[in-house]
Amino acid sequence: MSGLVDIRSVDVAGRRLLVRADLNVPLRNGMVADATRVDRFAPTVSDLVARGARVVVMTHLGRPAGEANPIYSARPIADRLARASGYPVTFVPDCVGTVAEHAALHHEAGTIQLLENLRFHRGEEENSRSFALRLSVNGDIYVNDAFSCAHRAHASTHAIARLMPAFAGPSLLAEVAALETALENPVRPVAALVGGAKVSSKIAILEQLVPRMDHLIIGGGMANTFLAAKRLDIGRSLHERDCIGIARTIMAKAAESGCRILLPDAVVVAHDLNDTAAPLEVPVNAIPSDRMALDVGGATVLRIARVLEDCRTLLWNGPLGAFEIDPFGRGTFAVARYAAELVQAGRLTVIAGGGDTAAALSAARVAERITYLSTAGGAFLEWLEGRSLPGIEALRNKVPNMEIA
Repeated sequence: MSGLVDIRSVDVAGRRLLVRADLNVPLRNGMVADATRVDRFAPTVSDLVARGARVVVMTHLGRPAGEANPIYSARPIADRLARASGYPVTFVPDCVGTVAEHAALHHEAGTIQLLENLRFHRGEEENSRSFALRLSVNGDIYVNDAFSCAHRAHASTHAIARLMPAFAGPSLLAEVAALETALENPVRPVAALVGGAKVSSKIAILEQLVPRMDHLIIGGGMANTFLAAKRLDIGRSLHERDCIGIARTIMAKAAESGCRILLPDAVVVAHDLNDTAAPLEVPVNAIPSDRMALDVGGATVLRIARVLEDCRTLLWNGPLGAFEIDPFGRGTFAVARYAAELVQAGRLTVIAGGGDTAAALSAARVAERITYLSTAGGAFLEWLEGRSLPGIEALRNKVPNMEIA
């Protein structure tokens, strides 16, 4: 976390903190339908208020295309944030201009202000410096606690950090620390489990992981492409013919670097996703020509379990099968539960992320039992790809123009 200054190192009493959160939550009938992101952010804002700060929270919500739209109003989030934080939350019906400035001037101690959706203004997604200047009027100090938005060079994540004393929030720092634990300085042996439908969407990730991992476990639809690259007959299994060469290159690089790739040796097959009555487990060299692989088989689950027993760190991105449809999630769930048992026993650190991964671990009922589960989505994947994240770089090596406690 070199170059990132923690807001917890600063005396914030009496100061106005403009905090970028990611409260982009689903709404249903004017209510927050899934409060996971609100609940995760709440400890940050509660701590700052308890330490005497006047906290102004800003977030985006949906894709309103730079225009005010009541469907995408952040107003419903205010009540949910109040319940989660334990402090009163005042909703401010704009994020810049007279309304916001008036609210900032009359901000009462011990309360939180939540600004209206940033994306109601085109300047947000345009990374407009003038829009960032208008936002900066709402606070004295800028805090970015939205790692999930750090891959976007937007005004509230990038331009504004160059205009104000800027610090990293605890949620952002926790995310960076988790990823660095898995990628930069892991306790070895270290494994990566990478699944999902397509090799093409994970090429950069696989290329980054191969020289860093001791084991690379490949599952999901992308495993079919690797099996085809080994000249196995995979029947009607979905795969990417144009990525077979890439799969062979990745396997060759893994062999050169000493990274052991684990591919399924047994799979659960069916005619299609609707054929749930009588799925069949077969070796990968005996997949019927009229069926497709939709999950890893029990023998593969046991092989993965043996690898995890020998490892100390696991990075997980992507499911092992079509987990949304029973019975094709059983392989993913079995591995997830075993990994969680190892975590609980203090034998394994599991860092997991990506939308499908979070959904799969939640479906397996182990989301709260693994070491760290990222909800960052795009930012998580871009970090795995080795990309520079604009929101992080804007905070790095910045010398705040204020006294640090």
